[in-house]
Amino acid sequence: MHEGRCACGAVRVRVTGTPKEVNRCHCMTCRRIHGAPFGVYAIFERKAVQISGDTRAWDSSSTGKRHHCPVCGSPVYLAFDGVDEIEVPTGIFDEIGLYPPEYEIWCKSAEPWHDAQGRPRFARGAPD
Repeated sequence: MHEGRCACGAVRVRVTGTPKEVNRCHCMTCRRIHGAPFGVYAIFERKAVQISGDTRAWDSSSTGKRHHCPVCGSPVYLAFDGVDEIEVPTGIFDEIGLYPPEYEIWCKSAEPWHDAQGRPRFARGAPD
């Protein structure tokens, strides 16, 4: 079990088990949400994630909802309609080094100076 929180502590996250996968996303939405060149997400089954505290959802796509803390604005998780997964940004966890990314997506938007350190890279979304 690992726990994390938003910047102000109003929302807490607890995960159990191992993530199904971990990715580094360079899409323009992730870049803007995180205010950084990419976001890193650990993807868990929904039943493995517990959220305490209120979040505010934003429809970032026709099926994707990004939840953030309404107090400090920190991204808390991303969920897609009809998918039994929750994507948790790894920067939210209290411990560091928990979930290194396995691959990179939306690399068509990656900064040219970015070094993938040997990880597989995909121009668009995740591989099938």
